Amino acid sequence: MAWQEVLTSEELVEGQGVEVLHEGTVIAVFRHQGLLYAVDGVCMHQGGPLARGKLSGGTVVCPWHGWMYELSTGKNAVTCQKMLNTFLVRERDGKIEIDASS
Repeated sequence: MAWQEVLTSEELVEGQGVEVLHEGTVIAVFRHQGLLYAVDGVCMHQGGPLARGKLSGGTVVCPWHGWMYELSTGKNAVTCQKMLNTFLVRERDGKIEIDASS
């Protein structure tokens, strides 16, 4: 694995997302119920910014039109089809890192 820092721990508040650019890909990083998640940051419906979405029961709700995605799998919460890529993410020494090899 090749971990790369994308944020500091202080920048990622519980219950909110942060949009980062990682190797040319927009990724939404979340801290939800003490766990870290990283998914594609653009909604598959019409490109809404998922990092600005609300978190609810392990899902992120797109702020533009309400599409919902599971944080852990990237599946659409209604159709159960995988629509978003997910990325390995960890917190280490005050930094949030994403696996660059994923």
